Amino acid sequence: MSGAALRMPRAASARGQVHAVAGCYFVASFAALGLPPYLTEILPELGDRDARWAGVLYIVPTVFGGLFAPLWGRLADRYGRKRLLLRAQLGLTLSFLLAGWADSLPTFTVALILQGILGGTFAASNGYLGATLEGPALSRALTLMQGSARAALVVAPIVVGSLSGWLSPHRQYALLAVLPLTAALLLAALPEPGPAAQESESEPATIPEAPPTVSLRALYVLEFAFVFSTVVSFPYLIAFVDERLPGTSPLLSGVLFALPHLCYLVAALAVHSAFHSRPRAGIALGFACIALGLAGHGGADSLAALIAVRLLLGVGLTLGLVCLQVLAAECAKGRAPGGLFGSLEFFSKAGAVAAGIAAAVGSARFGPTAPVLTGSAAATVTALATLMPPLNRRTRWSR
Repeated sequence: MSGAALRMPRAASARGQVHAVAGCYFVASFAALGLPPYLTEILPELGDRDARWAGVLYIVPTVFGGLFAPLWGRLADRYGRKRLLLRAQLGLTLSFLLAGWADSLPTFTVALILQGILGGTFAASNGYLGATLEGPALSRALTLMQGSARAALVVAPIVVGSLSGWLSPHRQYALLAVLPLTAALLLAALPEPGPAAQESESEPATIPEAPPTVSLRALYVLEFAFVFSTVVSFPYLIAFVDERLPGTSPLLSGVLFALPHLCYLVAALAVHSAFHSRPRAGIALGFACIALGLAGHGGADSLAALIAVRLLLGVGLTLGLVCLQVLAAECAKGRAPGGLFGSLEFFSKAGAVAAGIAAAVGSARFGPTAPVLTGSAAATVTALATLMPPLNRRTRWSR
């Protein structure tokens, strides 16, 4: 039997694992992404009448998730990626059950801390995939994983809002704990990942591998800058829309919030095909579109203008996310994937926390327009930095 014939079943099996992991991540993300926007409704039930702690508790899982992600990644490399992926899903189950049955603010806070410490399903899923695939196959799988995250971010708050007429968002934590538990049962059927494989239709050629487009340190910087420049506009976007278009319905505001993420869902795979061989150009173009899109928010005073700048932001979001996955897949070659993706998750969470703080401070001092302009400035600086030689290892090595 030819080598190509042997690789076809393996490639099909790898694709099945990718779809299973991405589907389970989508399922398990519902409570983690759908319930935090309702903290202002949950906290009064726990004694915080004015929901003063909503802003702090919103980032508690993010902070602890980022702090513990590198540790879980290293443990996955040592004790098995599947085992640690199951641990993450079961950890979410436990923390959601505790949050749903909490009857005091301290207990609920402990549940959110445990969610951050025991969760980490995204990094664990990427570590599993990184041990199974490499090259374009891995970057395409990571692109699909980001699609699962974006889909959950769009769908989950809508589902939670629809269920709130029958069950309070607070108690939905306990109900939705069944989702990561189900994901864990499904993932238990997957094999422990073997040697990484590439999807290829031809015999592998003995061609020396090119060095990664960027260094690992530069990848971490880009991840932090990307998350900061995009997330900084999220917390106060609804207030910004209300300021620019008074009387806007909550549904329309929600659609405007979701537009960039919908762009990713529609165009991510096409962008991957176009830029997987030139990620540096894609990441620079992505940051440029983010900078222009966020800056455009400052002058948008009509619905058409807001739609246009949100779509431009979506283009940048899609380019940036896809090309970051390509760069991560390049850096993963020859490295332990658990540690790499755990560390990458740390810088992603750090960017989100910094963005939340910057958005809160800027909005309080200068109004809801400040966060989008802050994000635009950060994206502009990063876009210019990506064009400079220090970010490019090939340029540095050729000297």
